[in-house]
Amino acid sequence: MNTITSTDFNFPGQKSVYRGKVREVYNINDELLVMVATDRLSAFDVIMPKGIPYKGQILNQIATKFMRLTEDIVPNWLIDTPDPNVAVGHLCEPFKVEMVIRGYLSGHAAREYAAGKRVLCGVELPDGMKENDKFPAPIITPTTKADSGEHDMDISREDIIKKGVVTEEDYKILEKYTRDLFNRGTEIAASRGLILVDTKYEFGKTKDGKIVLIDEIHTPDSSRYFYADGYEQRQNRGEAQKQLSKEFVRQWLIANGFQGKEGQQIPEMNEEYINSVSERYIELYENIIGEKFSKADISDIHSRIEKNVLAFLNK
Repeated sequence: MNTITSTDFNFPGQKSVYRGKVREVYNINDELLVMVATDRLSAFDVIMPKGIPYKGQILNQIATKFMRLTEDIVPNWLIDTPDPNVAVGHLCEPFKVEMVIRGYLSGHAAREYAAGKRVLCGVELPDGMKENDKFPAPIITPTTKADSGEHDMDISREDIIKKGVVTEEDYKILEKYTRDLFNRGTEIAASRGLILVDTKYEFGKTKDGKIVLIDEIHTPDSSRYFYADGYEQRQNRGEAQKQLSKEFVRQWLIANGFQGKEGQQIPEMNEEYINSVSERYIELYENIIGEKFSKADISDIHSRIEKNVLAFLNK
């Protein structure tokens, strides 16, 4: 399995490298960021030992396509995509929060609700809901943006402003952009027979102080989708929803005794399981984007990326 799980490039003008859970970001002359989407798989804030073929390409291409589809309503950092796994954009100072927005009681919110919580990130949740029910209106439940090795933590709007993580003025813009993007994402998903259940957005400030969307948008790593067909019937019968997201990996890990807690061992992912995850990601791409996935040449991914990025930087 030829995958890219780490990089060690040395581009002209390179100042530093930031390594996130999935992406590696190269600072070029304090002006550009070269973001490489690796094939790493992260769940419960833990990076799995093996990469997933084509995952980085899939995430990068979904994110960049959605950046283009939303740039009329929210400005973003993107300049170009010189390689299937690479996005190049403006250097930004990221906000230390992730803006999570939920249209349905699913995932983390459902687990908290099942444990008896009726307030999430300062937002009151209605009584009498069951998992995957639609909220009366989408709710924003931010998290702190964790440094490497730490867990993202729920935080309320009030605490974000009170602790000075984000100014009130900027936070109002983040909230507006989050709702606008979610509305657009919901419309696009509906046109493809999908429901955008929940997602997260990250924002940063450019050198001239403009707030822009950064990182990824509406990918299966940052979002949860249900198939719209049969949603109501499944809810009425109390059945699990048919979904497009990374949740299937989380559920497999939970079933194999892993939730990222101390002392737990990551279960062995054999080649057959890894290939099945790759196939699911391709299915996600084709449903979310509405077109067939075209596999890039992965015979030598590192050399391909280096050549394409150098050609861009030398233009």
